[in-house]
Amino acid sequence: MPSAIDSAGIAVTYNDKVVRQFAIMTVVWGIVGMLVGVIIAAQLIWPDLNFGLPFLSYGRLRPLHTNAVIFAFGGCALFASSYYVVQRTCHVRLFSDALAAFTFWGWQLVIVLAAITLPLGITQSKEYAELEWPIDLLIAVVWVAYAVVFFGTLAVRKVKHIYVANWFFAAYVITIAVLHIFNNLSIPVTLTKSYDIYSGVVDAMVQWWYGHNAVGFFLTAAFLGMMYYFVPKQAGRPIYSYRLSIVHFWALISIYMWAGPHHLHYTTLPDWAQSVGMVFSLILLAPSWGGMINGMMTLSGAWDKLRTDPVLKFMIVALSFYGMSTFEGPMMSIKTVNSLSHYTDWTIGHVHSGALGWVAFMTIGSLYALIPKLWGEKQMYSVKLVEVHFWIATVGVVLYIAAMWIAGVMQGLMWRAVNPDGTLTYTFVEALKNTYPFYAVRLLGGVMYLSGMLIMAYNVIKTVAAKQPALVPVAAPAH
Repeated sequence: MPSAIDSAGIAVTYNDKVVRQFAIMTVVWGIVGMLVGVIIAAQLIWPDLNFGLPFLSYGRLRPLHTNAVIFAFGGCALFASSYYVVQRTCHVRLFSDALAAFTFWGWQLVIVLAAITLPLGITQSKEYAELEWPIDLLIAVVWVAYAVVFFGTLAVRKVKHIYVANWFFAAYVITIAVLHIFNNLSIPVTLTKSYDIYSGVVDAMVQWWYGHNAVGFFLTAAFLGMMYYFVPKQAGRPIYSYRLSIVHFWALISIYMWAGPHHLHYTTLPDWAQSVGMVFSLILLAPSWGGMINGMMTLSGAWDKLRTDPVLKFMIVALSFYGMSTFEGPMMSIKTVNSLSHYTDWTIGHVHSGALGWVAFMTIGSLYALIPKLWGEKQMYSVKLVEVHFWIATVGVVLYIAAMWIAGVMQGLMWRAVNPDGTLTYTFVEALKNTYPFYAVRLLGGVMYLSGMLIMAYNVIKTVAAKQPALVPVAAPAH
């Protein structure tokens, strides 16, 4: 296990076994989640691909895809990176090896149970919260153990200062616990069925308070924690503005929590609540772009490294997509824009520009930086394959989101077009027929992105096989 010398001159041996486990499973679940995504993208073109089997139907595979990509792929990446970063920035071993091991095996059990129950149709039918109550309880237990390990490590740190990455990780750990518990309050009926304690518009409001903040904290704040550690490390430079990073943190977590109602424009949610969601979404643009600029400007004086370092390319392009997605989101929250975009594939394009462009690119870049260190190597087995992965994934995500943007705007315009007598110009089926070519392009983009993950898996296997984990000196992080 890697070791370092703490501020008192005492050798510290870090617990990187759990980091290695989560890092490997990040790649595994990334491939699984994206493969399911490719399958359901193909089903939108060829519906018979479900072969008449209920557990292969789009309606059951789609929540499996979202849960696998967000909570299996993204979740394992966040466990790995937060456990790695908190040890290095605090100069101490994880608070409890046993609890850390429990979080790994507990989280894998959650993922496996999701992979079994969702195709069987066992679901709460709530976006990003489909899992039934026994699994929800297991998630809560694992998450509490995670919080104990993370905050316990912070409590026994040898460095007085708490690096900003840990602030972002801490906010996400606390907020996700609150969101998960309150959105999943339900009355169990059987082992596989429960009923929410909320109903009607209240249920919708609580759900999107949860749903959008799952995006805000699980897929944004937490990955910003990853960014604030790995981008300066990979660039070999301190973060551009530490003061800006602190402003970014407090502004982001103060504002994000109020943006959820923008998912419910033109519904029975009170109009004032819709407007609050829109206003806070627009305000959110400022801290989001502050964080993007802070990350990118870290490369000031070192932009030439992008020519030779494909890992850094992943991270900088991830920040570009973060900036683009956090501009697009607030714009789509404006009611007049939302009247065109809502329920169209434009929303799908927006989600995937954030998921594939920001979250996955930052994860992939961070793993490429992390995995060689975990196995005592200087770099990945093949830097050339990292470069190939970068370009295949970049072209894939651009094809995907461009197809969905164009299809979405087309759908919105066709649905609202009316004849002089007030009747609809187009039927829904006509809009769907015109969308088919864009679904084909989306499928191509998805296949390319999945191919990049398979290349990564090969590169990781060769890197891991090259050398077993060894004791290597770890430099103290520069704050």
